[in-house]
Amino acid sequence: MMNRSTQVILFKEKSIRSFWDEQEEEWYFSVVDIVEALTDSTNPTDYLKKLRKRDALLGEYLGTNCPQVEMQTPGGKLRKTLAANTQQVFRIIQSIPSKKAEPFKLWLAEVANQRIDQLQDPELSIEQAMLDYKRLGYSDSWINQRLKSIEIRKELTDEWKKHGLQEGGEFAFLTDVIYKTWAEKTAKEYKKFKGLKKENLRDNMTNKELVINMLAELSTKEISEVTNPQSFSEHEEVAKRGGSVAKEARLKLEAETGKKVVTPQSSKQRHLLRKDGKND
Repeated sequence: MMNRSTQVILFKEKSIRSFWDEQEEEWYFSVVDIVEALTDSTNPTDYLKKLRKRDALLGEYLGTNCPQVEMQTPGGKLRKTLAANTQQVFRIIQSIPSKKAEPFKLWLAEVANQRIDQLQDPELSIEQAMLDYKRLGYSDSWINQRLKSIEIRKELTDEWKKHGLQEGGEFAFLTDVIYKTWAEKTAKEYKKFKGLKKENLRDNMTNKELVINMLAELSTKEISEVTNPQSFSEHEEVAKRGGSVAKEARLKLEAETGKKVVTPQSSKQRHLLRKDGKND
């Protein structure tokens, strides 16, 4: 069974969804993401459909060798998408006319080698994430907060998994409960408030937003460990209690500073402010 925990790897600032198959010990990549990275197509799904019709051998190859697997969408939902391992990706690249083909091959080989190294030394995974965020223009202080938020989020999802909760729907629902409690917005409402579409919400949070959300998720995990909820409704109540801890902190900070914690600023807007010499 493939590990369906979606990871996003960057190629020239293009996001490639991927996951590491523990049994086969190799990467699988989203084919449509590869097409977008190589072609800069505004509709990579349609481009791939036309490519399969134009190149019958490729179409047959994809249908025979490349599985449809669940990967996480930018919105956090699991959807089936065509995936290919490293060898299959090289075959696909042959059919796509792109100046990026050779750099992509080198990148692909580097990714495979990095994963092997990271299995031996997990700190390398953290270092790679830091480099990726730096390339996108994030500040060092924000990167430190973001990496810490990933660690706390994993601790919470591990706690949910321990209780038999399902990734996807149940995780998303409880996450919405946490957001709605402390930020007074669901994830969808929060993204709309920031003017986001496919972008990752947490990658567009300020330091303050990340810290308050970390407090909410940490509190939810801690309360769950103490109360040991059994039913899903009990988990929902724990999520509300964890979010309430963070809401109190948010309101207290806003009262002391006179500034709102939840902001419509996106990462792109914050980068522009920094270039102008302003802070978040």
